[in-house]
Amino acid sequence: MVLIQANAKTTRRNRRVAGEQVAMAPSVLQWSGLIRPASLGLVMLLVAVLGSGLSIVYTTHQSRFAFNELQELKDQSNQLETEWGQLLIEQSTFGVEGRIDQKAAEQLQMQVPELSKIVMVEYDRE
Repeated sequence: MVLIQANAKTTRRNRRVAGEQVAMAPSVLQWSGLIRPASLGLVMLLVAVLGSGLSIVYTTHQSRFAFNELQELKDQSNQLETEWGQLLIEQSTFGVEGRIDQKAAEQLQMQVPELSKIVMVEYDRE
């Protein structure tokens, strides 16, 4: 009803200006009904709701991606801590006083040489 009234007003105005019966098409704002403040407010509210919904979806996606990356980093940290513990155990095993001497004597049949059999080797840089 309002659109028909707006078209009638436009047609009357066009007739008066030109002096003849030439009808102009209504503008996009008149056709869509956005000239009224209530309609314009409703469209702006719709755009705001749509924008906030899209921002929530984007933020949720980012937080899930960050959470997955955090879980991968925690797994890697646990693996590195396990390896570090194994290396500490290995170091303490090999670092025990006398263990190296014992292994050398038992497995390789090595012995400490007498002082008279020790030979010093010198390196000349020429």
